[in-house]
Parts: sequence; C-alpha cells; structure tokens
Amino acid sequence: MVVVMDERATEAQIELVVARLVEMGMDVHRSTGVTRTVLGVVGQRRPDPGLIEMLEGVHEVLRISEPYKLASRTFKPEGTIVNVGDVRIGGDEVIVMAGPCSAENEKQVRATATAVRKAGAKIFRGGAFKPRSSPYSFQGLGEEGLRLMRDACNAEGMGLVTEVMDLSQIELIERYTDVFQVGARNMQNFTLLRELGHTRKPVLLKRGIAATIEEWLLSAEYILSGGNADVILCERGIRTFETATRNTFDVSAIPVVKKLSHLPVVGDPSHGAGRRDMVAPMARAAVAAGADGLIIEVHCDPDHALSDGAQSMYPAQFDRLMAELRIIAPAIGRSICLEPVARRGWGS
Repeated sequence: MVVVMDERATEAQIELVVARLVEMGMDVHRSTGVTRTVLGVVGQRRPDPGLIEMLEGVHEVLRISEPYKLASRTFKPEGTIVNVGDVRIGGDEVIVMAGPCSAENEKQVRATATAVRKAGAKIFRGGAFKPRSSPYSFQGLGEEGLRLMRDACNAEGMGLVTEVMDLSQIELIERYTDVFQVGARNMQNFTLLRELGHTRKPVLLKRGIAATIEEWLLSAEYILSGGNADVILCERGIRTFETATRNTFDVSAIPVVKKLSHLPVVGDPSHGAGRRDMVAPMARAAVAAGADGLIIEVHCDPDHALSDGAQSMYPAQFDRLMAELRIIAPAIGRSICLEPVARRGWGS
C-alpha cells in the first residue's frame, strides 16, 4: 500500500500518519519527491485504506498490485539516483565501471585501474573473493586483493565495486569498498540480502541466471525493506537453450525494469555474452536500450588472466568502446564521461 500525502501536508501531519501506521503494525518507508511525500507501507496486516484516507494531510491511498512494493514505480514515480562519492548512477550520465574479473597482483591492478580511468571509467570493478564453479579454480586474494584495489582506486580517484559472497565477509569488505556487489549465484540468498539492507553502502544486485524479472525485483525488495534505498540492478545475461554464447544477454529486460521500477539499471555485457568480441556490441545495445551504466571486464593481459580472460577486453578495445558510447549516448539524451576522471581521494 502507498499513502500519497497532500502537497501542503505539514511535517507534523506526515509524522502523525506514520505513527498511526506503525501503531497498526506496519513498516513505513518514506520517499520525498519534488512536490509530495509518499509513504510505502509494508507488513503482514492489511489496514483499512478508508481509515488512513481520513487522516489529515493524506491525498490518497493506493494499493500496489505488484508483490514488490518499495521497488515499484508506484511507490516512487521518479527514478532513484544512487550516489557513489560524487558519481551519480541513474542520472543523465551513463556511468561505466570497469576492471578485471579478479585482483591478481599489484602490477595488474594498478595498470588496469590506470587504463580504465584514462578511458573514462568512473568506478573500478574487481573481485577479491571469487565464486567459481570448480573448487580448484583461482578463488581470489581475499583481503590482500581488497587492499590492492582500494589503493589503486585512491590513487586514480575512482570508486570501487566488489563482490560479497557471504554474511561473514560484509564487515571486512565494507572497510574497503564503495559498492557491494551481489553476484548471480547469490541473488536469492535472502539472508545475505537482508543483512545488506542494514548497511548504508550501495548494493549492485545482479540478476540470477534463471531468474524472472519479478524474482529479481523481489530480491531487491529484501534490501530495500531493510532500510537501504541505494540498490542498483544489473542485467548480466540469463541461461537459455542457446549455446553459442556463455549466457543470453537480455537487453529487453532493461526497458522493462525501467518501466516497472525506479531503481537504476546497469548492463554487464561481459558476462552477458562471455566472449570478448561480443562485449562492445552488447554494451552499445545496452546504452541504446536505456541502461544507466555498464560494468565491463578489462584486463591488461587477458590471455593470461586467472579468471574470465575470454570475456575481458584489452585496454585498447575498451578505449575504443568508450569513444563509440560517446556517440550513442547523446542520441538518446544521455551523456558519458568526456574527460578522464579527476584524481581525488576516496575513503571507505
């Protein structure tokens, strides 16, 4: 249920409505728009809308038909902008995140961070804890990898997004990262999602390999219901009967989600295709479809990468892609970084 307050509703009236809803056993999430305050009401009970409409300052009460309430555009008609330092994800600018699948050593991390920053990426991506299909594959450097990436990001003036796999890792990773990433395998790890809802750092939530859009948005709802409003959705390809590519990059999901939800959406063409030669065309398609950002794997020596080398771009390929995106973005009323990101200090 959504309670839309009158444009002239006072703060005292809003607080009175919130108090009444809490008294009824409901959880209330407040969203303040340009002209109105909207209260998202969730809980096991079903309060009588008529009783709420009678309260002073209430304009109307709406029932939300979707099972996801806080992620719905009914709750928040205008799009959400997630701030990562001074980077705004969900605004007019298409934000690009780039870096290796995993941190391997200091030289590799520093070289890749320098290359992607010069090309225009504003957030560095990389893994320290890697969920691999085989237990014998490279599992990441752990905290050492986090330290290497944090140092490189501070030196290059970039934010950091890295994956969290388990509840036990949240406290450690939070000390280093600017954005938590939840991978496809953990999209329905509801215990992890609930705990991330209690943090105050943005969460990039990847779509599961067999998840419907509704299931994906319901996973976002777990984070939102915990009080963390900074959720970024990531389309990274789903598993279909097609075997020509690693996954099937569902470009259509981007405009669908933009219509259903106020949350920003980014595309991951690296995992979506799983082939280096297909990353650029899928990235171009994602921006044209309305993606608020991209997350792309780039490695200075992908042929010898310890993970996901086949889908990682060379820095020169990434630089060319950024030039192409600067042509596409303005055609749909968006922009993309025209100059290298200014060096600045980032702290966690």
